[in-house]
Amino acid sequence: MLRRLYDWCIAAAEKPYATWLMGIVSFVESSFFPIPPDVMLIPMSLARPDKAWFYAAVCTLTSVAGGVLGYFIGAVLYDSVGLWVIKLYGLGNKIEAYREAYAYWGTWIILIKGATPIPYKLVTIASGFFGYNIYMFVLLSFVARGMRFFFLAFLLNRYGAKAREIIEKRLGFWVTLGAAVLVAGIVIVVYLF
Repeated sequence: MLRRLYDWCIAAAEKPYATWLMGIVSFVESSFFPIPPDVMLIPMSLARPDKAWFYAAVCTLTSVAGGVLGYFIGAVLYDSVGLWVIKLYGLGNKIEAYREAYAYWGTWIILIKGATPIPYKLVTIASGFFGYNIYMFVLLSFVARGMRFFFLAFLLNRYGAKAREIIEKRLGFWVTLGAAVLVAGIVIVVYLF
C-alpha cells in the first residue's frame, strides 16, 4: 500500500492537478486536517527536484492561508470546532497552562512549533483563541513554515536523486520514521503542556 501511494505521488508530480492537491492538503493541515503536506511535498520534489523550490513556496503560502483559517477557528469558532480539535489532541484540560505559556512565549511558540512536526493547527487555533496579534501571527507563520518547507526543498533539490534511491530502497522504514516523528510531536505537545 505504501509503495502504491508513493508511486502515485511520484507519478502525480507530472500531473497539472498535483500542485493544487498538495496546496489543499497544506491549507487544511494548518487548520484541522491531521496529515502534513510533507507526504506529497517530499515525493513530488523527489520526482522533480528542479521544482522543489516552487513546491515549497506553494506549501508555505497555502499553509499560512490555512493558518489564518485556524486563527479564525480559534478566535470565532473555538467553542465548537476549535475545542473539538484541541480535545482530539488531548489538550482540553491543559488550555490554561497553554494560555499562560502563550502570554510569555507566544512568538517562540509560533516560530518553533511552525518549523517542527508538531501539529501546526494547534498553534493556529491557539493563536486565535488567545488573541495573538494577527499581523504578527501571519509574519511569524511565513517565517516558520517557510523555514520548514524551504529547508526540505534545499535538501531535496540538492540531494534529490540520491535521496530518492535511499528512500525507495527502504520505503517502509522512512514512512515509519516519519510517522514516529509526527506522533512524537503530538506526544510532546500533550505532555509538555
